[in-house]
Amino acid sequence: MSSKNKNQRIQIVNRKAKFNYHIEETLIAGMQLLGTEVKSIRNQQVNLGDGYCYVLDGELFIKNVHISEWKQKGFDVHEPLRERKLLLNKRELRKVESRIKTKGYSVFPVKLFESERGIFKLELGLGQGKKNYDKREDIKEKDIQRDIDRGRY
Repeated sequence: MSSKNKNQRIQIVNRKAKFNYHIEETLIAGMQLLGTEVKSIRNQQVNLGDGYCYVLDGELFIKNVHISEWKQKGFDVHEPLRERKLLLNKRELRKVESRIKTKGYSVFPVKLFESERGIFKLELGLGQGKKNYDKREDIKEKDIQRDIDRGRY
């Protein structure tokens, strides 16, 4: 790997997460990926917007994360919307499982990034969904801040 590529780490952010959820806590998890999925992630052909996590038989899975098919596909092609297993240690997994059982809490992807060792990690957010009035308030604050930055106030 050249020094030019070392500085350019892959980072894909779910911008909907901060708009739709109150993020109370974040966790970093590994993901079980196939080779063609890794190649597609390196080309930044990922959509985290509709993704969510659930626990099944003591394991954490992520669903509705779209990783596009690799262009130079061969005989072994991955499913773009397949469920992927997330890798956490037992303590973190128990914490997530207890939070999901609490009413209103959910686990969702915030950011997909490449670690310094070249491994793809997923930053998960633990939080509650925002109501419509919370979202309107966020939009209002954002508009006011933009106007201040432009010098209108």
